[in-house]
Amino acid sequence: MPIITVSGAVGSGARELGLLVAQKLGLDLVDQQILVDAARRLGVRVERVAERDERCLGLRERLAQLMRGFLERSALLGADPLAGGTGLEVIFSRTYTEMASQMEEGQELEVDDALYLKVLTGILQELAYRGDVVLLGRGSHVVLRDFPGALHVLALAPKEMRVQRYAEREGLSLDEAARQVAQADRGRHLFYRRFWKVDPDDPHHYHLAVETSRLPLAVAAEVVAVAAAALEREGEGRP
Repeated sequence: MPIITVSGAVGSGARELGLLVAQKLGLDLVDQQILVDAARRLGVRVERVAERDERCLGLRERLAQLMRGFLERSALLGADPLAGGTGLEVIFSRTYTEMASQMEEGQELEVDDALYLKVLTGILQELAYRGDVVLLGRGSHVVLRDFPGALHVLALAPKEMRVQRYAEREGLSLDEAARQVAQADRGRHLFYRRFWKVDPDDPHHYHLAVETSRLPLAVAAEVVAVAAAALEREGEGRP
């Protein structure tokens, strides 16, 4: 049951690498948008697992069930999670840029730091306990740094290449892409410093650091898959 986190700045190739690894190993890929979508489904009852094999449920429905169980056990957010996932939507929907803007302007975040960390940590740990998952960013490599068998991967690329990739992906001019990438970078570093006091691009926090401008993503995905299998065997005490 592989547990892989893939982190990286905008345009680093982290998302693409995570997708390739998930496809190669047959794992669920969980990113920010999927977490937001799952939170929105908390108020929508799905069929009982006893009546419908859980494997037939979509990823977002399964995540909503996981979130519902976590909130019920933790008695968090001061409301019945079946009434809706508004609190979780707030927690997961904030981009690094949006959070940084609020921090720099001295505004209070919608959810206080302690609750934000408690919920984010709890959900990421729940996902790790289930296994068979690739987690993209959101501090997953820090939250799960001591989680048995978890493999942490950092994607890197020169800023010029990251801007070019982002411009092509979003259909922006290079100047506008550079502006947005700079904002996202600042927000990402503020996010990690505020909640964990770490540099998100410090390779010491990862098992693997992949320079995606030098190594094709398909090759990088192969390397990650081999490393994940080796780490899993080591955890099971197999050679």
